Amino acid sequence: MSLAKELDTVQDSQEDVILPPGDLYSDEPPFESDLNLEQIILLFKCLEWLWRDRTDFYAAGNLTIYYSLNKLKTENFRGPDFFVVLDTERKTRKSWVVWEEDGKYPNFILEILSESTANTDKDLKKKIYQNTFRTPDYFWFDPYTLEFAGFHLVDGQYQPLEPNPQGHLWSQQLGLYLGIHQGLLRFFTTAGKLVPTPEETAEKLAAKLRELNIDPDTI
Repeated sequence: MSLAKELDTVQDSQEDVILPPGDLYSDEPPFESDLNLEQIILLFKCLEWLWRDRTDFYAAGNLTIYYSLNKLKTENFRGPDFFVVLDTERKTRKSWVVWEEDGKYPNFILEILSESTANTDKDLKKKIYQNTFRTPDYFWFDPYTLEFAGFHLVDGQYQPLEPNPQGHLWSQQLGLYLGIHQGLLRFFTTAGKLVPTPEETAEKLAAKLRELNIDPDTI
């Protein structure tokens, strides 16, 4: 019998429950397309680069969140496509195990919509993030249709976010805007500036050096 099935037999009222190990491996299906994967990698790289001097957060993509002893993992729910937890240790993890992380749930969650997951992301997962995780910021994005929406938890219920004049949505938890740029979702600062990748930062620096007649390869 699998660990998940064994845990399903545990009764809620049972005392002295022995918790399963905290080093559980993630068990997520692969992304449905290269574009979906590209989108998550892009957001991850940008946030890690922007917050490169911080040690108080954890960001991950397509990673299982283990949060219930009776339903350790079910086919109806898998880990978010991208999530961020604040006020935690920045270190490598095999999965996010809530009972090993002081009961912390993600502060920010983004789901990448697809034909096979859109209904689940907009209904079942939204309810779990709202009612169980109590995740303050929830967003979804479809890189093919460019459908984009965001919600913030207000009095226990998700309320839709209103876009600013640039069409960007504010993440209160991250202190950043999210908006579509060249067909993909990107982070923007409060001043509306695009949060760059490390590569874009290097390219900008190289261009500036060339303007000063300095060969970047000599530095």
